[in-house]
Amino acid sequence: MLALLENLNLNIKNDGLKKKVWDIVRNKWIVLTPEEYVRQALIHYFVHQMNYPLGLISIEKQIKIGSLSRRYDIVVYNRAMEPWLLVECKAPEVPIKESTLFQIIQYHSQIPCPFWVLSNGIDTFCAKIEDHLNWQNELPKYPY
Repeated sequence: MLALLENLNLNIKNDGLKKKVWDIVRNKWIVLTPEEYVRQALIHYFVHQMNYPLGLISIEKQIKIGSLSRRYDIVVYNRAMEPWLLVECKAPEVPIKESTLFQIIQYHSQIPCPFWVLSNGIDTFCAKIEDHLNWQNELPKYPY
């Protein structure tokens, strides 16, 4: 669906032995892991290509699933501050498979929303959540 790993304009610096990326949502430098690269690519795509409002994007907040603490990757809210899009990111070498879908289903139990995105930067899948999963050919337009 998307070629996320191409034509990125990420602000990256070397900080000692680690590379860091400037996160435009959290307004701070973050260690640039392969998964973080995908997360930042998606954020930049959402904001600069899809015109999703930067102020309505949340990253890596803790949620409880049963007795376990987890962190979601990205949630985009609608103007009423309701979760609208839930995103699960993986490193490029990690395939999107059934376990990834199971993970986002668990997160959805705590953060119900009408759209899901699963991406490793190479493969990106989007689903609209209705009575069933309705796989989409493109990302949803932000509801203005």
